[in-house]
Amino acid sequence: MNDPDTSRGCPVAHHGAEPVRLYGPEAATDPAGVYERLRKEHGPVAPVLLEGEVPAWLVLGYRDARRVLDNPRQFTRDARIWRDRIDGRVDENSPLIPMLGWRPDCVSQDGEPHRRLRAAVTDALQAAAGRGIRRHATHYANKQIDAFADTGRADLVHDYADYLPMLVLSRLLGLPEAEGRDLVESCAQVLGGGEDAVAHDARIQEILGELVVRKRSEPGSDLATALLEHRAGLDEDEVVSHLRLVLIAAHTTTSNLLARVLQLVLSDTSRLSGLISGRLNVSEIVEEVMWDSPPLAVLPGRFAASDLELGGHRVQEGDLLVLGLAAGNRDPEIRPDAGVSVQGNQAHLAFSSGPHECPGQNIGQSLVEIAVDVLLHRLPGLRLAVEPEELSSTASTWESRLDALPVEFGG
Repeated sequence: MNDPDTSRGCPVAHHGAEPVRLYGPEAATDPAGVYERLRKEHGPVAPVLLEGEVPAWLVLGYRDARRVLDNPRQFTRDARIWRDRIDGRVDENSPLIPMLGWRPDCVSQDGEPHRRLRAAVTDALQAAAGRGIRRHATHYANKQIDAFADTGRADLVHDYADYLPMLVLSRLLGLPEAEGRDLVESCAQVLGGGEDAVAHDARIQEILGELVVRKRSEPGSDLATALLEHRAGLDEDEVVSHLRLVLIAAHTTTSNLLARVLQLVLSDTSRLSGLISGRLNVSEIVEEVMWDSPPLAVLPGRFAASDLELGGHRVQEGDLLVLGLAAGNRDPEIRPDAGVSVQGNQAHLAFSSGPHECPGQNIGQSLVEIAVDVLLHRLPGLRLAVEPEELSSTASTWESRLDALPVEFGG
């Protein structure tokens, strides 16, 4: 472990080291290489720069990530104490704001306000799941497959994984299907960052604001109505913020997870034949992907509630910390041999941990399992149209997404 850094102020001012960016060409093509280089140079916590040259600490160690996630009194989710924003180094048009800015939702708060809002979200999600999540997932999986089933070829990222979760979520939220399809691009832009992130985030909020107005006068069996009617008494801004949270978080992570599961299955004939024959369960593949390719590689964000030591470094009150979920899952201190099977081990960080652990993880996993089952049933002879090593990914600060998954089937 490194000696504690006693310097004050900017996290990247660490022993005079050149700051490493979590965005840009290198991070986009080899994020795992960036994480490992940072681990070797700095240990389990490393100084980095986010878009706009905004400083942050990247938590790479598994145990350090759990400490941050499990202790909201030391590491709050409340961005109102973010020192760099208070000091004017992060403006309102920064692409970081949609991911890190404070909102009246449960992930932006701790303690009793968090418990009140999270209870409403959890209850609403459970009610939505009880109204036929499996039926909706099966319906839209078949509908997506119908569009290419007769062609013998498809890109399972663009034609399937990118849209299926959003279609199911649109149904759960109470949105028309056409609006759901249009929102796929906006969600991708928010996670991808860049100059259009704020505009796309505003568009999402506008559409959801209109939905809430409709549901006040025309309630239905949907998530929007459930939040409006919940005993916690959410106001309109809180309802819109939670619908936004569910929409962006659930869609982007589930679509990425589905693409990665399909990539793993189709890149290994033994896994594919095991699923088809019933010797292997989809949930086992999902678990493996959660460890090795978590759908959210870096989790935003926590803020130090006081000056403290973490991973051998001096962290200052108001510093931003982002959690390296992918890096933590591969921490050699807990996985000295990454090739050893993780079957049956659910201690991964993919769903976060602590009070803010993802409340909709079971819904996402069910959707992925249904999507894979329906696809294998509908498309006999399904196989990759390229060699596995030809598949490529592009990363943003927060996630690494498969660019395409070309397949052939039939014949």
